[in-house]
Amino acid sequence: MTPTVTGLRERKGGRVAVELDGAPWRVLPADAVVRIALRVGCELDRPTARELGRELRRAKALAAATRSLAASSRSQRDLERRLARAGHSAIAREDAIAALERAGIVDDARLAEARAEQLARRGYGDAAIRADLQRRFISAEIAADAVAALEPEIVRARRLLAGQSLTAALLRRLSARGFSRDTLEEVTTAFAQEA
Repeated sequence: MTPTVTGLRERKGGRVAVELDGAPWRVLPADAVVRIALRVGCELDRPTARELGRELRRAKALAAATRSLAASSRSQRDLERRLARAGHSAIAREDAIAALERAGIVDDARLAEARAEQLARRGYGDAAIRADLQRRFISAEIAADAVAALEPEIVRARRLLAGQSLTAALLRRLSARGFSRDTLEEVTTAFAQEA
């Protein structure tokens, strides 16, 4: 005999206590209950149970992704990698990430632009910014667009050097911070002409 849902009681934290045949069964995420249209009088047959299992896996992946994003902004690929490492199924990962993208929470372009701007303000050159975005699993195309949207590297380098004497150590520091050889040569030439 197929069990029948005889009670649904709302709990704190977006959860629902489900009764089957008059006895407490499980406490489930409310969104999973709503998505499979679980209601009093509904039979919990095999197809419904399978659908419920898929929804629970999706809800677990979404909760894990949300916790990961609470700690730090992450790219879609980084989030995918973290969820895979945590053992979430491919379908659950895909559904969770798609839901977060639809909500605008996961947006690689926005993440890349914000991170590139932050690093540029902290005195990094284009190469270092691209490398940082690559470590965050941002695609090369999105990273290139984010870097292209920045103030030109030469302008940033000149601002960093304003009021300083140009030394080999200072040039090495700029090189270590990802400023290109062309930018450093242009800065050196500009300093030589001013002297």
